[in-house]
Amino acid sequence: MPELPEVEVVRAGLQAHVAGRTIADVEVLHERAIRRHLPGAADFTGRLAGVRVDAARRRGKYLWLELSDGAAVLAHLGMSGQMLMQPEGTPDEKHLRVRLRFADGGPELRFVDQRTFGGLALSDLVSSAGALLPSAIAHIALDPMDPAFDPAVAVRALRSRRTELKRALLDQTLVSGIGNIYADEALWRSKLHWARPTERLTAAQGRSVLAAATEVMADALTAGGTSFDALYVNVNGQSGYFERSLNVYGQADRPCRRCGTAVLREPFMNRSSYFCPRCQPRPRVRAS
Repeated sequence: MPELPEVEVVRAGLQAHVAGRTIADVEVLHERAIRRHLPGAADFTGRLAGVRVDAARRRGKYLWLELSDGAAVLAHLGMSGQMLMQPEGTPDEKHLRVRLRFADGGPELRFVDQRTFGGLALSDLVSSAGALLPSAIAHIALDPMDPAFDPAVAVRALRSRRTELKRALLDQTLVSGIGNIYADEALWRSKLHWARPTERLTAAQGRSVLAAATEVMADALTAGGTSFDALYVNVNGQSGYFERSLNVYGQADRPCRRCGTAVLREPFMNRSSYFCPRCQPRPRVRAS
């Protein structure tokens, strides 16, 4: 699933290409793509026709189009969802699911999703911590790149849980936007093992790992995100290239760029964790 930098790249592209434009009509080519919109395709298309897109917004890994009628189109990109801008008349992509045409006759917005894990849905906007969010994600915490993000609050939230540090970093109700890739990279930068108990995390360590997460995501954003295959692209169909700069994620058996020790891979929540056993020593188990 795309993480904060990848979603921010898409959001910025949508802001540049669709903000201020009025939707003329919507075509749903695969109803699974709007399965989260429970009223169905006719309601989805009918409510969007004639509505202006005011802005493209993001919190953490969640993306939405803010509409002039007080609602939002919440986009779940899933594993393979793409938001593409295409001139009208461009041949349809093989996995095109939803098409939005605009009243000005300019480029249309296409939601393309090969694996159909993603989708679009209309959601009301509600006030949450001083911001307007789609009601479906009002519980999501601020992310480290949000101007209102308070590291001290996030550190307290992390330390209040009795779990492993990486699990806490992935908990979007504590801090949003950090996924598997950038959690591993942030832990490597801060020299912390993924299994460190959060109740044994010092405030300084908490600040360090959150600062590292912010830095690595900013670096990834500059590189256009991380693309491991052709499924993650920006609105112009271009891939990011931050995968070339990854220090541990996906680097099993390769030398750590800091100390030369072979990077290890361990199973984690049906996924993997990558770390340097020397730079990120496993926490000692306390005797009971």
